Amino acid sequence: MRYRFLPIMLFFVALLGFGSSTFAQIQIGDDLSEIDYARPQKYEIGGIVVEGAKYVDASMLSLIANLRVGETISIPGDEISSGIKKIWEQGLFEDVAINATDFVGNKVFLQIAIKEKPRVSKFSFKGIKKSEADDIRNKINLSRGDIATDHLLTKTTRIIEDFYYDKGYLNVDIDIEQKADTARENYVDMVINIDKGKKVKIGKINVNGNENFTDGLVLSSMKETKERGHFDPLDPIGPLIVNTVADLVTLHPMRAINGIEEYFYDNYRPRIFKASKYLEKNFEDDKKLIIAKYNAKGYRDARIVRDSVYRMDDGNLGIDLFVDEGNKYHYRSIKWTGNTKYSAETLNSILGIKPGDVYNKELLDKNLNYSETNLDISSLYMDDGYLFFRVDPVEVSVENDSIDLEIRLNEGKQARISNVTLAGNTKTYDHVVLRELYTRPGQLYSRSDVVRSVRELATLGFFNQENINPNIQPNFSDNTVDIDYTVEEAAADQIRFSAGYAARMLMLEAGLQFSNFSMRNLFNKKAWRPIPVGDGQKLGLSVSTLGTQYITYSISFTEPWLGGRRPNAFSVSFYQSFYAKPVEKTSENYGYFNMTGGTIGLGRRLTWPDDYFSVYHGLNVKRYNLNNYQTSFLNVGDGKYNLISYSFVLSRNSVSQPIYPRNGSEFQFGLEITPPYSLLTNMNYADLPDNEKYKWIEMHRWTFKAAWFTELYDKLVLMTRVRFGYLGHFNSQIGPTPFHRFFLGGDGLSNYSVDSRELVGMRGYANNSLTPGFYNSSNSGGNGGDMLTKYTLELRYPLSLNPQATIYALTFLEAGNCWLGFKDFNPFDVKRSAGVGVRIYLPMFGLLGLDWGYGFDEVYGLSGSNGSQFHFSIGGSID
Repeated sequence: MRYRFLPIMLFFVALLGFGSSTFAQIQIGDDLSEIDYARPQKYEIGGIVVEGAKYVDASMLSLIANLRVGETISIPGDEISSGIKKIWEQGLFEDVAINATDFVGNKVFLQIAIKEKPRVSKFSFKGIKKSEADDIRNKINLSRGDIATDHLLTKTTRIIEDFYYDKGYLNVDIDIEQKADTARENYVDMVINIDKGKKVKIGKINVNGNENFTDGLVLSSMKETKERGHFDPLDPIGPLIVNTVADLVTLHPMRAINGIEEYFYDNYRPRIFKASKYLEKNFEDDKKLIIAKYNAKGYRDARIVRDSVYRMDDGNLGIDLFVDEGNKYHYRSIKWTGNTKYSAETLNSILGIKPGDVYNKELLDKNLNYSETNLDISSLYMDDGYLFFRVDPVEVSVENDSIDLEIRLNEGKQARISNVTLAGNTKTYDHVVLRELYTRPGQLYSRSDVVRSVRELATLGFFNQENINPNIQPNFSDNTVDIDYTVEEAAADQIRFSAGYAARMLMLEAGLQFSNFSMRNLFNKKAWRPIPVGDGQKLGLSVSTLGTQYITYSISFTEPWLGGRRPNAFSVSFYQSFYAKPVEKTSENYGYFNMTGGTIGLGRRLTWPDDYFSVYHGLNVKRYNLNNYQTSFLNVGDGKYNLISYSFVLSRNSVSQPIYPRNGSEFQFGLEITPPYSLLTNMNYADLPDNEKYKWIEMHRWTFKAAWFTELYDKLVLMTRVRFGYLGHFNSQIGPTPFHRFFLGGDGLSNYSVDSRELVGMRGYANNSLTPGFYNSSNSGGNGGDMLTKYTLELRYPLSLNPQATIYALTFLEAGNCWLGFKDFNPFDVKRSAGVGVRIYLPMFGLLGLDWGYGFDEVYGLSGSNGSQFHFSIGGSID
């Protein structure tokens, strides 16, 4: 086709609906008479070429502009300006023009000329730390080759601002500088300059209009919006004492309490667990919490009239709150309607509110709909299948300070479970999950069963316990319900390494625990990923060594559902330890101590007294072989010592989660007992040598452990733990066995246990330092105690609940001691300690801990074993 190029240019500018920076440009030649603005001409598009397209698809531009060869357009007309506008809207270009390069008869030939915006070659940060830059880099998601559009720059700026706003930096300044990349055409290096400024805290929150609530009570109800910490112990306490005494003498006890609260709030307000920062969304939520607090105390009409946020002279924020408390209300009458299954008396007993009580919206909602103890009206019905149950409290009359309440029930019909399905279990087989559920098809729906099922799935340890979600899908047409449990697989296997110091040598330990093993797929090559998993079985392997002088290894296997029908846990283990004296084998002083043993056990879940109970029965067989091995830590003669014992363990575990429990409890009562061999003969054991006296070890060993978890406030958990142990004997001529004794103190990691000792950690004291015989060589039975007590109070707060790295800080108080039998036992003679620590749970390594403890009480014969002590723990060894 023949083309004519005419050098005259005409611009169509500022068309209707078009931005001021957008131009339609057509080259039409010298003769302007071809264009008559009053009479637009129709032209067929004879061809379209694109100039300047380097990275974008040139063929797409004509489609975006809605200009196609063969179509008819008007010149002048809206088609050209509309096409330019559509290309501009892509945000990818710095300049856009559409030119007419030639006219042939009634055909026009167009050129789309563009200049692409530059692309990102690389980007860097200035003005911030590397750790902050790494965090921001993950959020902005910039990549090489991204087009440096205005939207990209605006989005990047906004993400960085939000990042620092959430940390309390409200004056952050961001400047994104673009430098041409000399190595690549139309590429730029982005330098993101960040000046985050000073952190802005909330300096003061002023509460106005609160006559019945103190400032401290109002502000404490806010969860996130907090004043900066303040600690002023030098503020005179004299006026407080005078005013408090005056209030008590004049019979104004509440005014005295309020005065004390105000004093301590103004002068002793450390900010430890909550940062003082302002976020508008959090502030709005916290204002609702203030009203909820007033509602809980009877002030039904309380409201926040207005508030203001402003800059103070020191650059921090000030907040003024203006409260209208309203009147304090009481319930005058409570009436139930729609109840056919339960009487009003039954419902009133569960509601726990009676006429004359102060209006409490929070308590009313909790006791009607959901209580942590499941003692509420909705749970009463929903635990009996009434999934469609609804309750609606209506204030039928509000007069002066009195409320008449009518609670309207819609009981509905009972719903049965139709289908129970799973989602997200990519490694664990369905039957392993389904057998743990308390919700089965055909059963009546029970909300408590759903809650219990979630707990059991979390206890398995195979899933992210924060992301176990039951999806309840009611079917109103046939009164059934489908339940879909969505889980997220988490790493369950663990690799354990530890080090300890024993016998003046470094001890190393390594272990593997496969918590979701599949024995039936052991010979299935396709199932090794890298090991066969999915059947919920446990396989454990461990080895400890001090070099050639000491080595111990063990292997264990547990099938939690023996036979697959009932939760009967079958376990079997084998272990062996060998310790030799640190001399050459050819030496006459060479000797060794060898221990070989195994255990077969069967555990069973119980349904009485409740289904949190379980019982375990075990048969233990051990042989200790001593050859020229009389030492201070085990003062018995050479020979072979045998143990056959029966173990019984009764336990109850209702903790909410295994890694960071927030509520619930656990206790364990254990007994290990051997046959009373000596009572079956007439032998005089007092004069027998050790290898005859202890040839068949006899004992009865009692242990008790208990722990309670209480969430005091928003993940702040108080853990209370007690522990007791007692090693008894049948024959006074034999006395306590030199094996299976208690050792107390330190981190519990000195795994020198060839004599089956039980190591109990206690912070603030050196390893084993609180153990009788450790410092008192007169203990003829060797080292170790016959009785043990330990008490712990621990306050925990999580720093991260990420299942890949759960971290929490703690502070503790501990007390405990170890004695040689009842004759030395004194429950008030305990060693005390206190300190702080941190725990990190990593799926591959288990629970790791670092504690600093201070032991307050000196230990007889061991100077320096108390005082400041650091402890490293693995797998809860201190606990």
